[in-house]
Amino acid sequence: MKFSSQEEYGLRCLLRIGKSKSPNGLTIPEISDLEGLSPANAAKLLRTLRLGGFIEATRGQSGGYKLAKPAEEIIIGDVLVVLGGRLFEDDFCNFHTGIENICTNTIDCSIRSLWRTIQTLVDSVVLKTTLKDLLGKEEDVKVLVNSFIEESNS
Repeated sequence: MKFSSQEEYGLRCLLRIGKSKSPNGLTIPEISDLEGLSPANAAKLLRTLRLGGFIEATRGQSGGYKLAKPAEEIIIGDVLVVLGGRLFEDDFCNFHTGIENICTNTIDCSIRSLWRTIQTLVDSVVLKTTLKDLLGKEEDVKVLVNSFIEESNS
């Protein structure tokens, strides 16, 4: 299982904006340079994040990208959905039917149960994690994530 580069780089761009101390925000060239992305790729990711309501853009000489709301109100699970979607959606089986009209395992599918369980575990972390949490130190985030996992297991 892999997260897409759009999700990875999109989160990195959002974190970069969240860390910025510039009152005008960051420009596409600045984000591109800081994250090692092409300007076109950075622009695409920023557009997606803006349309998702996580950042806002100001045009002009002193323009740039800033958070659209406080970091503690930006839920990482919501960001991931906008950037690429969930790992497992309820209609997942409709898209994996092979050459048949419906999946041959529709009645009793242990694989579907596995994907649903993994999605539940992922949700137990990403739907409780905010951008503010990710702006902290790596060790603090690790402790927080582990507490979410322990909480979901009890």
